[in-house]
This record gives sequence, structure tokens and C-alpha cells, in this order.
Amino acid sequence: MTVRWGVLGAGWIVQQATAQAIHQAPSATLAGVASRDIERARKVDPERAYAHYEELLDDESIDAVYIALTNDQHAPWIHRALAAGKHVLCEKPLTLSAEQTKVAFDAAEGLGLLLVEAAWSMWHPRMQRIVQLASTGELGEIQEFLGTFTFEGVPSGNYRLDPALGGGALLDVGVYPLHALVGCVPEEFSVDLDIDQAMSESGVDLTTQARLHLSTGARASIVASFAMPESQRLLVRGDGCEARVPGDQAFTSWREATTLKIDDATEVFAPTDAYRDMFEAVSGKILGCPEWVLPPKASSRVAELIDAVIAFPSSRR
Repeated sequence: MTVRWGVLGAGWIVQQATAQAIHQAPSATLAGVASRDIERARKVDPERAYAHYEELLDDESIDAVYIALTNDQHAPWIHRALAAGKHVLCEKPLTLSAEQTKVAFDAAEGLGLLLVEAAWSMWHPRMQRIVQLASTGELGEIQEFLGTFTFEGVPSGNYRLDPALGGGALLDVGVYPLHALVGCVPEEFSVDLDIDQAMSESGVDLTTQARLHLSTGARASIVASFAMPESQRLLVRGDGCEARVPGDQAFTSWREATTLKIDDATEVFAPTDAYRDMFEAVSGKILGCPEWVLPPKASSRVAELIDAVIAFPSSRR
């Protein structure tokens, strides 16, 4: 038995990664793809292609919907998919605010449907190991966290530079280290913030640097940027030992062997496709298997932190 997936959108991520991940996940079937350019939908070899998103949602044979649209469209199509009786896996960020996130999860719970944020890096075995080390106390009490995701060269006209489409570095790549942070620290904590930002002429953040002082005593540094040299760093230091990702692919390692440094020891992880792992886990959860999926509380906490950064007074930045 497999979960029959429908995909809303046929952009870069679907073309390059997620359609193939569904094809390769044993518990998933790519039943349909909807795109305003139907030829793009057909390119990823679904059973059916649709020129309108509503047509896919009206297809009663589809069990679950993966939303791969621009950030501003996430919340509206989450609710439409849920109303159509579909489970939902939605690209990160799940919505544009903590309030929208709460409303979405409440709607899913009320309908008895699964809603999961597609923060795919959290399914990677190395990330799972880091979270395990932190949450089980093997690192000791967490004292320091560093997560960066930066790169240069977003082209003019790209949706990432449009505030109306939910653009900006924080929402696009800052979500990755924030999810890692939330996975590594206690569930209940408050923060004091110190924020530096560089803004584009269009009004989105090209760079956000956030320093968080947690009520647990830990310090965290998050950097998200479209204007800095490429860097994906992740370090979690406790009073017992530290876990560190070598190199510059902390969040987007894909189909390649990876390593993790725990003090002076090195752990090696076999190549995997974390997109496939994500679809297999979510499909299994829908089918009633005891699979781990990113919990609502994690997505809600990340949304709250993003809200706090956005609301930080500009006079203090």
C-alpha cells in the first residue's frame, strides 16, 4: 500500500529533487502534479498532470498534497488542501507567521489530518544524530549553538527578493539553522535578541544575523544571507562535549557520505537522499506506521522565533 501524492507547483525543487524523491520512496506514488505550465508538470512523470491546482485537489484518488509554491501561497493552499480532505506536507517556511501556523495546525487537527513542514534537513541521519546527542544529554547542558546558511547571487526578479511573495534570507534559509536550534534545546525557553540586518531596495532582508540569549543560559548565533560567501556551518557545544559538522554543507548534504565530529571522534554517515527519507516517513505516518515526522511544536516554535526577529525594533538593530 502506498500514499498517492499530489504536488502543487513544478518549480526548481520539484524538478531537481522532490518529484524524484517521491518516485523513489517505497511508500509513495507520484499520482499528480499541478502547474500553471502543464508541460513542466509532465516533465517529472506523474500519473496525471493538471493545469490548475484546484483540479488536483478535486481528485479523490489523491491522499496527500505536497505544496511547493512561493512562501506567500503556503497558508492559503494548506487550508484548501485540508478542506479537500488531503494530508499536507508543505515546504518551509510552513507559513509567514506564528499565528498562521497555529491556525493551520488547529485546522489539520480538527479534521484529523496530518500537516507537516518540509524542513527536509531534519530527516538527514546526521541531523537526527545531532538532535539525539543534544536531547539525551550526551553533550551535557547546551551552552553554545552556531548555525549559518549563506550564499551569494540571488538573481534580479527572483521571488526571494519580493516581500509580497514572502521573500528574504530569514524565511528562505534562516529556517534551516532555526529548526536545528529548536531540535537541540529544551522545549520551553525564552530569548533575548540582538539583530543585525542588511535590507534590499525591495524591502527584504539580504542578511540577518541573530544572537539569541536563551533563558536556559545558552547562547545561539544564527546567520542567514543572500549576500555573503557560501557557508553552512553547524556547531552545538555542551558542557560535556561538542558536535560539529565539518565543511560547508551542514544543511544541504544530498546523496553523499557525510561526517560529524564529536570532540575528536568522527562519525560517518552513508549517502542518503533526505528528501526521499522525508516522503517515506510522512507516507508511513499517514499509513499508520510509527515514523518520526517533524512535530507541530517544532514548526510553531520556529515561527515564533521568526516573528520575534521580524518584530525586533529597527532602532536597536
